[in-house]
Amino acid sequence: MAVSSELIKDLRERTGAGMMDCKKALEENGGDIEKSVTYLREKGLAKAAKRAGRETGEGKVISYIHGNGKTGVILELNCETDFVANNADFEAIGKEIALQITAMSPLYVSEESIPQAEIDNEMSIQKALLEKEGKKPDQIEKILPGKMKKYFEEICLLHQKSIRDNTKTIDDILKEGIAKFGENITIRRFARYQVGGQ
Repeated sequence: MAVSSELIKDLRERTGAGMMDCKKALEENGGDIEKSVTYLREKGLAKAAKRAGRETGEGKVISYIHGNGKTGVILELNCETDFVANNADFEAIGKEIALQITAMSPLYVSEESIPQAEIDNEMSIQKALLEKEGKKPDQIEKILPGKMKKYFEEICLLHQKSIRDNTKTIDDILKEGIAKFGENITIRRFARYQVGGQ
């Protein structure tokens, strides 16, 4: 099926995908723009998984001060090239993540950045609580992974559900950025400051 340049332009504006990718998506989906958006998104997320291991030596330090001036965040968001680092949409991803940090106060970027001693300590606490509830050892073994998953969701930024859209985690938002830009994007570190806080 032949697709008009107007449709290709519209799809490109909505997804940020290349012109040839937009043309192919529209051809494969009979010119249906919504189906084409989904098609490109799925294709991009599959590519994003392949890019996840690539080096991210460029990026930007993004700051966010909450309305009342009592809470602020500094975030280092990395990518592969200066071109992407200077893109307004890349900065928008950073601002969204900084807003998440302001609202949800995560302690770590990911599970991998938590010291093992802290994980072991939390596991001991959860085990002791379950024993106190009278759970048997085999029940504890089944319940414990779920308790630890909930713990990671609370303290790890990548595991948290987005405050703007709770159908997505921060990791999902990063993957969407990777799919859009065709580059790996990582959160290196962040700091959250609060007046009177630690």
